[in-house]
Amino acid sequence: MRGTVLYGPRDVRFEDREDPRIEKPTDAVIRISATCVCGSDLWPYRGIQKVEQPMPMGHEYCGVVEEVGSAVKTVKPGQFVIGSFCISDNTCPNCQAGYQSGCQNLEFMSRAQAPILRVPFADGTLVPTPELPPDDIIPSLLTISDVLGTGWFAADAANVKPGSTVVVVGDGAVGLLGVVSAKLMGAERIVAMSRHEKRQQLAKGFGATEIVTERGDEGVARIKELTKGIGADSVLECVGTQESMMQAIQSTRPGGSIGYVGVPHGLQLDMWQVFFKLVRLHGGPAPVRRYLPDLINLVWDRKINPGKVFDLTLPLEQVAEGYRAMDERRAIKALLRP
Repeated sequence: MRGTVLYGPRDVRFEDREDPRIEKPTDAVIRISATCVCGSDLWPYRGIQKVEQPMPMGHEYCGVVEEVGSAVKTVKPGQFVIGSFCISDNTCPNCQAGYQSGCQNLEFMSRAQAPILRVPFADGTLVPTPELPPDDIIPSLLTISDVLGTGWFAADAANVKPGSTVVVVGDGAVGLLGVVSAKLMGAERIVAMSRHEKRQQLAKGFGATEIVTERGDEGVARIKELTKGIGADSVLECVGTQESMMQAIQSTRPGGSIGYVGVPHGLQLDMWQVFFKLVRLHGGPAPVRRYLPDLINLVWDRKINPGKVFDLTLPLEQVAEGYRAMDERRAIKALLRP
């Protein structure tokens, strides 16, 4: 088969690779129905995260099971499945506590930007849909693998409650689906921080009640103005930079909560500042496996349509253009179909 490999900054190639196969009894092999480019893929693509050697890419995936190892019990060939970007056994104490992204046998998925994928710990990582899905909801099902699951974790970690005021820092796919999540959790006010008209409109369609275009200290001042000087009950930090984290902390009221899911780059916290803010911080890689069954049901019943974050669809072999479009902010998120 052919798959996506990143050789260095802005050097994405779609090239011949060995076909995936069952290597352990707990493995499954799936044929990909849809995959995509993630915002976090842009860190190595831009050279911010070093690429020491050619790196197979892709961690968001859904598709049909082709083969399973002898120990796999919960999925079978012919089923349509969705898996987390975090590979987990779902049996260790951390998994049982709902933190599969902290699994004692944790692996991070890669190689998903390809037509076929090996999934380790298939029983702990994959969840089947009720039956084969109609094609029009496959993009939405794909979002559960990462960006919807991560946006949901951000809202959950930020303790979003019915009637609360929520601020979302970041207007990428995760931030936008954080808006969806906060809306479903009953937030009364959802402030999306965005400077891009297309993303602002999508945020409003997903449930944002207000848009703030300012950043940094000006953004914090605007949030304080909107909340009568108090700050937000919950803030979703979906970027991972120093500015975005400090903006989140300064925008949160005393006793409020921040769910941080932006992959951190160049971020250092001054704990002196945090200490006197009286805010809760919770986040990290999202335990998507915890949420998979419920999120599948929401999409399956058409209660949400998170697939709207895909504003560019390409054949998988044109994956390099997907990276370019997202890097240049011509696209929010690129869907890839084998």
